[in-house]
Amino acid sequence: MRIKKNMNLNEIIVKYPETIEILKNNGFKGLDNQVVLEKLKEITLEEALKLKKINIDSFLILLEESIGEDKVLEDKNAITLTGLLPCPVRTPLLEKFQNFLHKNKDINIKYELKAASAGLSWLKDDVINANNLDNLSDMFISAGFDLFFEKKLMGKFKEHGAFEDMTDITEYNKDFIDLKDPKGEYSMIGVVPAIFLVNKEKLGNRDMPTSWEDILSPEFEKSVSLPIADFDLFNAILVNIYKKYGDSGVEKLGKSLMSSMHPAEMVGSNGPTITIMPYFFSKMIKENGPMIAIWPKEGAIISPIFMLTKKNKRDELKKIVDFMSGEEIGNIISHQGLFPSVNPKVKNLTEGKPIMWIGWDYIYSNDIGEIIRHCEEIFKKGAEL
Repeated sequence: MRIKKNMNLNEIIVKYPETIEILKNNGFKGLDNQVVLEKLKEITLEEALKLKKINIDSFLILLEESIGEDKVLEDKNAITLTGLLPCPVRTPLLEKFQNFLHKNKDINIKYELKAASAGLSWLKDDVINANNLDNLSDMFISAGFDLFFEKKLMGKFKEHGAFEDMTDITEYNKDFIDLKDPKGEYSMIGVVPAIFLVNKEKLGNRDMPTSWEDILSPEFEKSVSLPIADFDLFNAILVNIYKKYGDSGVEKLGKSLMSSMHPAEMVGSNGPTITIMPYFFSKMIKENGPMIAIWPKEGAIISPIFMLTKKNKRDELKKIVDFMSGEEIGNIISHQGLFPSVNPKVKNLTEGKPIMWIGWDYIYSNDIGEIIRHCEEIFKKGAEL
């Protein structure tokens, strides 16, 4: 890693300005103030994270992923790939991709694959500003229900049959058979499962929560940390709760909110009673500590990692699609990131564990973007935000 825990904060910011946004999002203030920056020469990253009770190892991963380099080409004839990659696997995945391109010099491509911590706003802006299909990237990889199903975003192109599943995978991994798009427009490479992390010391006389229904019960009001800053996963949670429990369920989820924390903060023992987080971060908890990871009995809510490809660029994209959906990438995201792969040849570490998925019938018969906006309002009402 380029960033070390004994580096001072000033050194990190000056050398890698890309890290500023992540630091700001995790409570570091005054980074645009020169006086503050001078003071930051006196404190190491490790010391600062201990003060904020943020897990050092997981936060280092986030910072490292934010400074990864992307290939830039000026060739206007190059095909384009845009997207977000989960932070824990971005570096190894990019390395494999770059090796793949080195061996396939006939592929002329321009790509920008940022860390998921960068957020979806820049991607949405690109899609909103693309007033016709030619101005849209040829291929997208990212989680995010609103990006891919919002009628003002990808929906406006999808209605014209612009996309095609080119993976040639006839049946997904046995744990995810229902995830394959029956219309053959969207494809996936994996999923991000949301599980519970419970602080046994703060549980008191309450029973261990083992289901989403438990989370919504009155005894856990203002006891839960939700990944609100992780829009992909949070939106997936909102939509699934809404589908299963309706408005009242979403409002109860709001009532459960104690705080919104980044997963790197969630693993600290001074957090709330329950934190909901990607499965990957549960592996950061200390053995024999107060925290215990719980896989919800009715299933971990998942946010799929979608892959969207233009039908009219099939010949140019096919090799890349085969690589991204292949067993090698599947093993990286599954075994290094704990993001289960849909590739049928990959043996996922979560094999046999149930998932909660809204289903393609629900997606195709509803305006998902409108449902998300509706859920946000109900959630805010419950949380009194």
